[in-house]
Amino acid sequence: MRVGFIGLGNMGSGMARNLIKAGHQLTVYNRTRQRAESLESRGARVVSSPAEAASAAEALITMLADDGAVEDVLLGHDGAMGALPPGAVHVGMSTISVQLSRRLGAEHQAKQQHYIAAPVFGRPDAAAAGELFIVVAGPSPQIERCRGLFDRMGQKTFVIDEQPPAANVCKLTGNFLITTVIESLAEAFALVRKSGLNAEKFLEVMTESLFTAPLYRNYGSMIVSDKFEPAGFKMPLGFKDNRLVLAAAEEVRAPIPMASLVHDRFLEAMALGLSNADWSAISRVSLRNAGL
Repeated sequence: MRVGFIGLGNMGSGMARNLIKAGHQLTVYNRTRQRAESLESRGARVVSSPAEAASAAEALITMLADDGAVEDVLLGHDGAMGALPPGAVHVGMSTISVQLSRRLGAEHQAKQQHYIAAPVFGRPDAAAAGELFIVVAGPSPQIERCRGLFDRMGQKTFVIDEQPPAANVCKLTGNFLITTVIESLAEAFALVRKSGLNAEKFLEVMTESLFTAPLYRNYGSMIVSDKFEPAGFKMPLGFKDNRLVLAAAEEVRAPIPMASLVHDRFLEAMALGLSNADWSAISRVSLRNAGL
């Protein structure tokens, strides 16, 4: 398949490499051209604008940091949406707001293009290994059309709805749950440490009995070892997702008070100079509040 790929950061570069390995014809664009050029030797065609990346694509994939970046590459100067051929499909894999996802669907429809939302769960190592979990929503024919792409980028694809914004709600809510796990672990470690227990032993008991999911093991180990760099997912991106889930909840009048608590944890952590750390470094705030 002829694929335009925009956004070659820590996640996108690994995803693009897996598509190239699978034999797809990739045309790639990244604002920092050097990142794109690293794929040139692997067979990708590197271009200088989003429009060029989209102009001959059957499928256009975007994997970008936030709403502003997505709007810029799609709707800005030399934007991809204006160049994407009628009948082509935009696969939006960025973590964006529900409102923007809704708007993109309408804009693409007006141009006789297709749009599906396909945000992912997983960190850069999972992206490089093709082991992401992909949450997809959109018209069924377009999802099936892109099934081969998803199979190369992820270990499992969940098709959840015909309306693209549903996937964005799922992704934002999932990230919200991750932050509540991080916060709960931090509070638990504060309690056990101040009670004289060994935090590593406590983590072992929990992760080998009641809480066996990798999420608890991985984030628990990071918190116990106090190792948050290099960041798999930087603090400002986590804060952005927290704000987006609060906005989504406000729109449908669904109170999520834990998200408000986590919002303040992000603010405190960044005020303490942790902006370059992994988002799980919000745990330091709870430990600090406990005098640790």
